[in-house]
Amino acid sequence: MTNLFKPIRPKKISEEIVEQIKSLISQGELKPGDRVPSERDLATMLGVSRPSVREAIMVLEAMGLIESRQGGGTFVRSLTEASMADPLSSMVEKNPPLLHALVEVRMGLESWSAYLAASRATEEEIAHMRELVDEMGRQAARGGWDADVDSRFHYAITAATHNTLQLHVLNTVHTLFHATVQVALMEFYRKQGMVEILHNQHRKILDAIARRDPEGARQAMTEHLVLVEDKMKKILQDSGLEPAGF
Repeated sequence: MTNLFKPIRPKKISEEIVEQIKSLISQGELKPGDRVPSERDLATMLGVSRPSVREAIMVLEAMGLIESRQGGGTFVRSLTEASMADPLSSMVEKNPPLLHALVEVRMGLESWSAYLAASRATEEEIAHMRELVDEMGRQAARGGWDADVDSRFHYAITAATHNTLQLHVLNTVHTLFHATVQVALMEFYRKQGMVEILHNQHRKILDAIARRDPEGARQAMTEHLVLVEDKMKKILQDSGLEPAGF
């Protein structure tokens, strides 16, 4: 009989370091542009030797996840060209309808993130999402939550896909993403009853992920983003503008 088994090989310390840093990046704890601690500090924090840290850094650089800048340390790298982000921001400043275009991008990215998160999220990640939705509820009782807790909830879902590239795409448009959340929330709060509707939508997304229902999570996220898209269209129409089309 052909041997289907392979000998178990203990992981090298450097491999453990690589896995830990990759996990921090995929969870959004380390974002593009964040500085990675120095070799000495990492060795101290992890309780390992500096050569093991140096080897791990070399592997992560080869994987394209981090980059060393001469005289400036080591930083988490964006998988898309950093030069893309700045033009996007300036384009939106000059052309507000692009905020609506970003909602369309979110529709594709986040509905799929919700679908994957329902299959892949750990219990700890689901507990974190629940904390954020509960915080929304506490703030809602005071009239409405801030854009930061809303953004963190959506980020938590994307991080729970355990797809590093998926998270990097969201990080690349972080400023614009936060802007759509902020603008939409300000408008939603003007209409009575919208805070409760929004909170229920976020709760519905969470519940579908928690019960491991990918299709239900995708549909709940789509329903939420359709509401955001409609609000962005209304804002543009009231301003005498038209949504951007491609």
